[in-house]
Amino acid sequence: MARLFILLFLVQVVLAACALISCLSAEEDQIRSLPRLVWALIILFFPLVGSIAWFVAGRARRPGAANGIGKIWSGGSAAQRRPLAPDDDPEFLRSVQERAKKQDEELFRRWEEDLRRREDDLRRRDGDPPREGDRPEV
Repeated sequence: MARLFILLFLVQVVLAACALISCLSAEEDQIRSLPRLVWALIILFFPLVGSIAWFVAGRARRPGAANGIGKIWSGGSAAQRRPLAPDDDPEFLRSVQERAKKQDEELFRRWEEDLRRREDDLRRRDGDPPREGDRPEV
């Protein structure tokens, strides 16, 4: 029986911590009914009831969320969420690939021009094309 009470106490503490973090990090327009300070005090002095009250009545519902629980865990609808890091954004990755492809093409074009120029210089200087043994290995 003591283990059950310890487990319930830990669940209550975790719920209160989540509610307090959510309350303190919420934007001003997302808080309903009471000011932020009052919500924080309610959560601290009445952890179980205050936490549940915060998640049910204190936070404004996001338009894309189906219900309060889904909103808490998922962070809103998929249309509202943006990638957290640039390497998660497909548009950013596509722009990086395009930029790298353009840079590679430009570098390849410059190498080809340099190779043609060198070959032309060798032909003009010697009067005839270089032999296979005279060409540097790549």
